[in-house]
Amino acid sequence: MTCGRPGFSPRSVTAVAAALVLLLAGALFSPFSDRAEARVHAVATTGMIADAVRAVGGDRVDVVGLMGPGVDPHLYRASQGDVRRLASADIIFYNGLSLEGRMEEILERMARQKPTVAVSESIPAALLLEPEGFAGQYDPHIWFDVALWKMAVERIRDGLIQVDPEGEAVYRANAEAYLAELDELDAYIRRKVAELPAQSRVLVTAHDAFGYFGRAYGIEVVGLQGISTDTEVGLRDIQNLVAFLIERRIRAVFVESSVPRRALEAVIQGAASRGHTVAIGGELFSDALGEPGTPEGTYAGMMRYNIDTIVAALK
Repeated sequence: MTCGRPGFSPRSVTAVAAALVLLLAGALFSPFSDRAEARVHAVATTGMIADAVRAVGGDRVDVVGLMGPGVDPHLYRASQGDVRRLASADIIFYNGLSLEGRMEEILERMARQKPTVAVSESIPAALLLEPEGFAGQYDPHIWFDVALWKMAVERIRDGLIQVDPEGEAVYRANAEAYLAELDELDAYIRRKVAELPAQSRVLVTAHDAFGYFGRAYGIEVVGLQGISTDTEVGLRDIQNLVAFLIERRIRAVFVESSVPRRALEAVIQGAASRGHTVAIGGELFSDALGEPGTPEGTYAGMMRYNIDTIVAALK
């Protein structure tokens, strides 16, 4: 779902645009091929993408991720510091499918000057989800289906080869090893889901980020908000979800690390007022990874944490 054009004031637009022009002008005179250092400088928007670029790039690539733990990419606006980082990069990786909706204008400008890669662009449209009510606009949360994320990793590999052809053998070997790790991750998730009785495979979350996850692993997913958090939750949304929880006798819902929990807490209170007890089953990572240095700070670790949390709460 598109999140709309950035809501900048004229003054902020002018400031960022001026900084962008100056920085791009400087970047044009220092291409990667002319620099003394051999490492590629890559910038990634989300933590999931940054983690994949590190895995594929290895020692040949310095990676900067713009969005840290707890950051919602749907609402993220680039700072002037981000503009400097983007302008000095050799290559930029972003999700696409309007996940970074408020950065679209900046990413479009960068694409005129340097390789700017949407990792989702290699995924056939037939494999993308088109949520009800959003005809022609695809769900951007592709990382929740490991098979789709593997396609994104291959696009990252090809992007790095584009800017650093001398490193092709390294990038291909690293990508092959990482893709094998993702195959193991996919198998792990399927084993964990199999522990749940069929009637318990219902995941209720703050927003509808887990659609690909549900499709891939046979779990019914219900989100209080739609696929973007750049919308407001209304009373009717809360009432409808309360009715669903009561009808299906669902006992646990899940908050998300990058989404405020107050709307979901209103759902829990609404169910309680009607005599149905609902607990928070745990906090899931949806649009952002966990803290660096923790297992949840990597894509594979985040996915394992999520499925472990879901299964423990729904058993």
